[in-house]
Amino acid sequence: MMINRVLKLPRAGKETFFLWGPRQTGKSTLLRATYPQAVWIDLLKAEEFRRYLNAPELLRQELPREGTMPFVVIDEVQKLPHLLDEVHWLHENRNVRFALCGSSARKIKRGHGNLLGGRAIRYELFGLVAAELGTDFDLIRLLNHGYLPRIYLAGQHRRMLNAYVANYLKEEIAAEGLVRNLPVFSEFLNMAALSDTEQVNFSTIARDCGVSSQTIKEYFTILEDTLLGRWLPSFRKRPKRRVSLSSKFYFSDVGVVNFLAKRGVLEQGSELFGKAFENWCFHEISAYNMYNEAFAEMYYWRLAGGTEVDFIINDMEIAIESKASKKITARHLKGLRSLKIDHPNTKRRLVVCCEEKERITVDGIEILPAVSFTQMLWAGEIF
Repeated sequence: MMINRVLKLPRAGKETFFLWGPRQTGKSTLLRATYPQAVWIDLLKAEEFRRYLNAPELLRQELPREGTMPFVVIDEVQKLPHLLDEVHWLHENRNVRFALCGSSARKIKRGHGNLLGGRAIRYELFGLVAAELGTDFDLIRLLNHGYLPRIYLAGQHRRMLNAYVANYLKEEIAAEGLVRNLPVFSEFLNMAALSDTEQVNFSTIARDCGVSSQTIKEYFTILEDTLLGRWLPSFRKRPKRRVSLSSKFYFSDVGVVNFLAKRGVLEQGSELFGKAFENWCFHEISAYNMYNEAFAEMYYWRLAGGTEVDFIINDMEIAIESKASKKITARHLKGLRSLKIDHPNTKRRLVVCCEEKERITVDGIEILPAVSFTQMLWAGEIF
């Protein structure tokens, strides 16, 4: 199955840019398809890694000094942060343009590595989205297999997810020396998966893992830096009632969550299916926001009593609730209706769900089936 990715990269030689994304989202595949004539440096290859580790100046020596400059792709650039000094020099002095690809900027940032002084554009590749699957969009499969292309298409997806997590621990965490105690971090991953789409209680996870709350906070930062997840802050502006101040955490791939949390097969109607559905909604909205450079700010809204709306776009421009139900009732609309009381200027309220047809309630809440929502989102009709 050939999948055309939505993310559009600049033409070869136009600019130097970073392409970040979780492992196995298809970054290298996209770069090879977009730039078939590029000079390719793959730091996953042991011999390439050793050459530039010992002599980063080889990059400068091997590229032309004058004439037409080649476009250069450096894959897994985070493995050799000091190579970016050569990239910076070549960009400034020989007008060489680079695509710099990686799954984590942590080692570069923590080692005060050269991020090219803002000269390089940042792109990010997410897992598969509905717009890329088109008529092959299969919500049940996405929520069970996850969004990573190879695993989504695989028959034995659990085996591949097991290998994915093992490789993440080996290549991303152990090899880069990000934590001292790998078994504890592995146990943390299992605990963190149980908190997906939820407010995170650092103290509870710390107690379960036998470490300090500060260590758990640092572990979540590692998940962020390695692009395995991201935070969703609470909306705190102009509250009329006491609102929650804690952030929620979302893993970048629901298949990884399923494996770590030992969920088994997710079936429609279950509570775990609903949590996976919320993760998927966040994934689609985040990918659209990044790919289309909408620069929208995203939040969630929650009263101290527990009434909640999953996603707020910008300053109450749009409120979105994810409900994996086939029949939306007044019970499902409580959050959006309560939000309207506190924030009467909210422009649009949506429920993304598993109903079959679109409809609008008497008080103006739009009920959108999952497919309709994705079509409207990627057509630019949501924000």
